[in-house]
Amino acid sequence: MASWSRRSAPAAFLSALVIMAGAAATACAYWPGLMTWDAIRQYDQATSGAFDDWHPPAMEWLWRQLVPIHDGPAPMLVLQLLLFWGGLTLFARWALKQRRPGLAVALAACGLLPISLALTGAVLKDCLMAGALISATGLLAWQPYATRPALRVLVPVLGILLLLFASMLRFNAFLATVPIFVALMPQAARAGRLRFAGTTVIAALLMIAALPVANRLIGAQSSGVEMSLVIFDLGGITEHAGVDAFPPVGVIDPVAVNHYCYSPVKWDPYSWWVDEPCAIGFADVRAAIAARHESPYGFLAKAILAHPVAYAQHRLAHFNINTRFLVHDEIERPVQVDSAPNDWGYRVHPSPLLSAIDGIVLVSAHTPLDWPIVWLALAFGVLTIASRLPSRGIVIPVALSALLYGLGYGVFSVAAELRYHLWTMLATAIALAITSADLTRGNASVSRQRLFWGFLPALLVTALCIAWRLVPAL
Repeated sequence: MASWSRRSAPAAFLSALVIMAGAAATACAYWPGLMTWDAIRQYDQATSGAFDDWHPPAMEWLWRQLVPIHDGPAPMLVLQLLLFWGGLTLFARWALKQRRPGLAVALAACGLLPISLALTGAVLKDCLMAGALISATGLLAWQPYATRPALRVLVPVLGILLLLFASMLRFNAFLATVPIFVALMPQAARAGRLRFAGTTVIAALLMIAALPVANRLIGAQSSGVEMSLVIFDLGGITEHAGVDAFPPVGVIDPVAVNHYCYSPVKWDPYSWWVDEPCAIGFADVRAAIAARHESPYGFLAKAILAHPVAYAQHRLAHFNINTRFLVHDEIERPVQVDSAPNDWGYRVHPSPLLSAIDGIVLVSAHTPLDWPIVWLALAFGVLTIASRLPSRGIVIPVALSALLYGLGYGVFSVAAELRYHLWTMLATAIALAITSADLTRGNASVSRQRLFWGFLPALLVTALCIAWRLVPAL
């Protein structure tokens, strides 16, 4: 015990130092919190109390509760950082409890990914969701050490509440939250295939229902936000099938008009905020579908069934760009460095620290560190060997959460911003750190051949990404 204490003390100090330094670096560089156009719209609703569902009302409602404490983005920035680094603290403490000091430091260092240091400085639903998920998975790791009766109940309950909150922030968040929810359940709820399936179904229903139920309880008005996905997919089907998949919107030659508007990168040309809005616009398509007394998703489903190949071509083209797979040019700036103009004058002030973090992110965006497709392949590789790991109870739900959520953007995506993949990158990094530590200890029954085949896809994906970028665009 004494020898372990001597070895663990430096690791405990170093992991704590990493966590405090990471949180302080982001807070100092981005104080009081970078506000994008999304955040500005959300803060306006938080202060007015007039909510709609374009952005998650749950986040706006929470922000409204924090305004009396301190106005502006600062309270939300602090909350994000507490959830994010607090979750990593739980993971580091779990590793120390297991007498694995090196793993404790590695888990703390997962938060130092350049993209996470920068993104968590912006008030965004993706960052808040990632923070809630990290804290929930940290509680999952800590659960076996909650030996007191009260803690045995409190830890999973807190974890589930965090998962419900995360599910209120994105309509596709259930793909990330369900695996962790199931892992938090008592062993009896997961014993046998039938119980496991039943628990999974219940978890999925709860997580999917969290967002619409929260919106209704808050009293948020419908904004038609679901139309962004519908219009983007209808545009993609029209482009690839060469036939008009839109409802009649009074446009001559809609196929030609759509060809001018459509981009596999994002749906924005059909919106009202771009400099040259498409003649096939959001309001017109929404009104045309409503006039048919059909649901937008029902109308889209019919279009997909009529043109499945065109839909697949559109979705694959977008997913390729979204995950930075076979691309040449920078799709979007990986992170923002300036707050958008706003009536309250909230802005991030230039500093050497801000420039340093931003500069590192701009460089890392051209490396596998910021290519989501590489992280997805790594998550897949981890899952192929996870059942043979001592820490499989943690590794499997975390890696599965990362993989399902990232793959979900093959269907549920209308833009190609890296922030969407923050959770996938972080969760995969955590799962990979634990997996590497298990393998290094030598008590995992994983053959070299199994390791090779498990991680071969990640090697091939990385090689293809690099090779594609080296070949000049035609």
